[in-house]
Amino acid sequence: MTQYAIETYRLRKVYRSLLRRQSVVAVDSLDLKVPTGCVFGFLGPNGAGKTTTIMMLLGNVYPTSGSFRILGHSISDMGVRRRIGFLPEKFQFHELLTAEELLWFHGRLAGMDRQLLTRRVPEVLEQVGLSERARSRVREFSKGMQQRLGIAQAILHDPDLIILDEPTSALDPLGRRDVRDLILQLKSRGKTVFLNSHLLSEVEMVCDEVAILRAGQVQRQGDIEMLLQVHPVVDVELRAPSERVMQAVRTVARVLSENGTRFTAEVQGEEEIPALARCIVEAGGEMMRFAPRRESLEDLFVRVVEEAK
Repeated sequence: MTQYAIETYRLRKVYRSLLRRQSVVAVDSLDLKVPTGCVFGFLGPNGAGKTTTIMMLLGNVYPTSGSFRILGHSISDMGVRRRIGFLPEKFQFHELLTAEELLWFHGRLAGMDRQLLTRRVPEVLEQVGLSERARSRVREFSKGMQQRLGIAQAILHDPDLIILDEPTSALDPLGRRDVRDLILQLKSRGKTVFLNSHLLSEVEMVCDEVAILRAGQVQRQGDIEMLLQVHPVVDVELRAPSERVMQAVRTVARVLSENGTRFTAEVQGEEEIPALARCIVEAGGEMMRFAPRRESLEDLFVRVVEEAK
């Protein structure tokens, strides 16, 4: 198995308008590496080039220049295309078909035989929580249920790379949790999930790595835990605070606020956080909570996009 599920090399797409005699650069020298077997978040504001990139990766749009490989091969390889599952952001299914019939239709288009479909269709409907609506027509489905059905068709043929474009946009909190669980299940089976979403809290919970685009270029890429900064500020809750403990705290940190059993302290740097915990314990303090503040993915996203302007 190849090390990277997706590799792009200075990938570029320019849309030219003959009438207006101007060009729009949608994707600009994109270098991207998506490790095999991970959940990868592909993020960016509207117009950043995410959808154009996905269309190029699927072979639906030709790049102006640069190159890319999917699962170690060219997208022109039909064998590689069969190993990709895709849920578009804007999908429209045949409304007169039942959920079961729709999956059979897409399965046959993917070259799946009847014996395999007989087993897989009930499996994926169960995975997305639509078993009881297998024989309901698509026109009877809510937007969220259609979203679930779209995910079912994307994973029906058991692909190695699953590209999901806004898979939880129409789902309620319970539905989003189910999709998160499904994504993690796919990862546990060695699948690669390439996830485009504006719900950054969802991305933060499931993704191993992320890339943030702006104006068609990657501004940040890497392990999500490494990208999110830890601030030298700690929120602490004690079982029973004492003056002795607070005096010890003030020897290594600056107390920013104090409220009963809780206080917030700032140390000189991230490396001093363990020293703060140690001094509280040595002074006899019993900690109920000790939480260093960390930058959220939303904070990082906003900071990166603003810096790139």
